[in-house]
Amino acid sequence: MVNHRDNAGEFLPMLSLEDEDKNIAEEYEDVLPLIALKNTVLFPGVVIPITIGRDKSLAALKKADKGTKNIAVVTQRDLNVEEPEAADLYKIGVVAKLMKVLKMPDGSTTAILQGRKKIFVEDFTKHEPHFEVKAFFIEEVVPEDDMEFDAMHSSIIETARRIIELSPQIPNEAMVMLQNIKSPAYLFNFIASNLNVNALAKQELLEIGNLKEKGSKILEHLNQEIQMLQIKDQIESKVRGDIDKQQRDYYLNQQLRTIQEELGGNPQDIELNELERKAQEKEWPKEIAAHFAKEIQKARRINPQIAEYSVTLNYLETLLDLPWSAYTKDNFNLANVKKVLDDDHYGLDDIKDRILEHLAVLKLRKDMKAPILCLVGPPGVGKTSLGRSIARALKRNFVRMSLGGLHDESEIRGHRKTYIGAMPGRIIKALKKTGSSNPVFILDEIDKLGSDHRGDPSSALLEALDPEQNFAFYDNYLEVDYDLSKVLFIATANSLNSIQPALLDRMEIIEVSGYSTEEKIEIAKKHLVPKQKKENGLEAKDVSLEDEVLEKIITDYTRESGVRNLERTIGSVMRHIAVKKASNEKYNKKPTAEETEKILGPIRFLGEKYSVESLPGVAVGLAWTKVGGDILYIEASTSKGKGKLTLTGNLGDVMKESATTALSFIKANASKLEIDADVFDNTDIHIHIPEGAIPKDGPSAGITMLTAIVSALKGKPVKPHLAMTGEITLRGKVLPVGGIKEKILAAKRSGMKEVMLCRENQRHVEQINPDFIKDVQFIYVDTMYSVIEQGIGVRD
Repeated sequence: MVNHRDNAGEFLPMLSLEDEDKNIAEEYEDVLPLIALKNTVLFPGVVIPITIGRDKSLAALKKADKGTKNIAVVTQRDLNVEEPEAADLYKIGVVAKLMKVLKMPDGSTTAILQGRKKIFVEDFTKHEPHFEVKAFFIEEVVPEDDMEFDAMHSSIIETARRIIELSPQIPNEAMVMLQNIKSPAYLFNFIASNLNVNALAKQELLEIGNLKEKGSKILEHLNQEIQMLQIKDQIESKVRGDIDKQQRDYYLNQQLRTIQEELGGNPQDIELNELERKAQEKEWPKEIAAHFAKEIQKARRINPQIAEYSVTLNYLETLLDLPWSAYTKDNFNLANVKKVLDDDHYGLDDIKDRILEHLAVLKLRKDMKAPILCLVGPPGVGKTSLGRSIARALKRNFVRMSLGGLHDESEIRGHRKTYIGAMPGRIIKALKKTGSSNPVFILDEIDKLGSDHRGDPSSALLEALDPEQNFAFYDNYLEVDYDLSKVLFIATANSLNSIQPALLDRMEIIEVSGYSTEEKIEIAKKHLVPKQKKENGLEAKDVSLEDEVLEKIITDYTRESGVRNLERTIGSVMRHIAVKKASNEKYNKKPTAEETEKILGPIRFLGEKYSVESLPGVAVGLAWTKVGGDILYIEASTSKGKGKLTLTGNLGDVMKESATTALSFIKANASKLEIDADVFDNTDIHIHIPEGAIPKDGPSAGITMLTAIVSALKGKPVKPHLAMTGEITLRGKVLPVGGIKEKILAAKRSGMKEVMLCRENQRHVEQINPDFIKDVQFIYVDTMYSVIEQGIGVRD
């Protein structure tokens, strides 16, 4: 029996070439002794040595040696069975010729066997002291004139040749042997015996009776083996190349080091020494200095030729460039600060007052955390430019970071420095650029932050914008804390709806409303007109725009909350003047409203103009829009019918409810209002608000609808030049409404002389610049009776 060692020994199975082309006509006994191979398979025509160790195998070997030297050889199914029985052996094997028996120095016996013919074991005739079997031969027929088989035969030889070339452990003589084997059957057996596969796979090849099928299977195994050898060769070549490169680099570096030492210095040492010198001169926290010293020592141990050295060097330079303890000195002259803010921006009193409060407390306390402000308002009102103005007023550095469309959290927190090309987040990069740790930092368009699979930038901002945490802001690249508590963060947004609640909670919200026409006129005179003159090459004396012209441009050619389109339109006028001046043509240096219309073309926006109406049922209301205020005609008419109320003009639900409430109040108090109660049963009432294409809604038209309905029912016109706004209730109360500033300024522009509104809105009127509302009288009311009395003249 075969022991646990490789029963094929350590050399290639050889082929008996002298018998290859001979028709072996030998006589074989009917009953043959049998030995079982443990971890290999013997093929016909192949010579292999096997080491015999078990008693049954030794007995079978002696029996064959004394006789005709023919012996049956099969492979056992399970390698772990030490004493196999008949059922543990494969049925198909070979009859072999015992070539020689050798006694080895260690006492073991080695037999050299030559496979002769394939056999099928029909029956076991004896089990002790050794196996004896009856078997019959299995002949293998070589296909003749089969081109496919011939091609397969050639392909097997070529593939085997390539394997021999790629396998240094296979001697080159093997190729000579392959070329000298003429019989395809013996060639297939020789190659199958030498395949690098397990015993089960070899047994399957032995059992295949069709040579064409056997060749196909052998070719499959050969292709798998050549693929494995090619991959192994690639790996070994790469490893050899890497080792050769490292040895070459080491040799060159040693030469370079020697040359540098002879010339008087190592560039790496010079570079790092310069960084150390800068570090000693820099004022920064002790823990940062210690961290820098640790990192620079690490850099000295790194080969300057590898990528990690450049990453470490960039990191050290970033640490040095950051303004750790660099702060600009604030301007504590509050009067001067206020003057600068007023010079740069008209209005915006809330934000200016908040900046002055912060400066005053900072002046008294000497040290305090900066507020986190969020300016919310429509586009073009000066939110971003206000940040630059604040920085100029405080004498701080200014930096702006646009957040619109930002999706990647790493843009805020940075990348870990282990990656090639890693860099800090945009906050740290901005501080590095500005050179101080207390700049005015504008976070522009914070409401337009996005989020996706790369992270949520708004969540990363939570730490930076939290006064309780931002003294130790952690950037992934720096790997140390950075103090942001002295940075004056000012965020800007057009809407609060898209800002996540946690981020919103960390900011102080300041509403920046749109400008009124009067404010736009002042902004144009102080800022926009001088700026456009300069940009278009004009001098102050070349052109002057009067208030009348500016108001026409604002009302007829722009409709916006801010002043961006106003600036563009003024620019158009200035360019027209520039053409005249450059052409030496005469022109009016103070263009009139009519001349301005010729320059700018047809009027783009037609506002509601007031005209005195003597008809009953027409009242003037006031409306707030996102681009300012406007007057609103409310028309009521009566006709014979059954008491139906009709509402037209694209009204919203709240506005419809106001009309219903007004009519219900009038019906309930008809006698007090001197209205015949029977009129409601045979009269239809129709309320219409012009410009039906524009949606309208809100409760502020309540008193205007009430006045229009009473005026129509009584046949008395409403007092001329009177505008009104206020919400009504069924109890006859008048409630306050919003947008008072915009509404009153719209009334003033439209030529209204009186404005009626709730008494509680008086405090809002007092906040308006008195110069804007002079010559306007205000009527404050508490009840709906007062509305009718002041508007039509009916007394309770």
